[in-house]
Amino acid sequence: MNFSIKSKRKLMGTKQDHKKWRKQFNEDCLKRDKNKCVFCNIIEDLDVHHITDRHDMPNGGYAMTNGITLCSEHHILAEEWHATGSGREEYSANSLYDKIKSSYDKAYKDSQKLN
Repeated sequence: MNFSIKSKRKLMGTKQDHKKWRKQFNEDCLKRDKNKCVFCNIIEDLDVHHITDRHDMPNGGYAMTNGITLCSEHHILAEEWHATGSGREEYSANSLYDKIKSSYDKAYKDSQKLN
């Protein structure tokens, strides 16, 4: 199915939309997680990690229900799980969603609602 440029933008958002969503996503996740890594409570070198890859979600997956605050060490472990599907189960997407009381379905629906 061919989409016009205008209809593609409506489905995926513009570059400016993504910047706005990313900023809000980071702020919301950090606030929810009390500006600490959810695994070790470190407050430095924090990253907000997309639980499901942003390319696999509508509008870049910039919904708070798809993000989790991690220190750099735990972010690397979560990325390893994402890349290989192996490692410690606590870094699997389902475990990360459980940690923030979310799910893939909720994150997907919330990502669709971004505007």
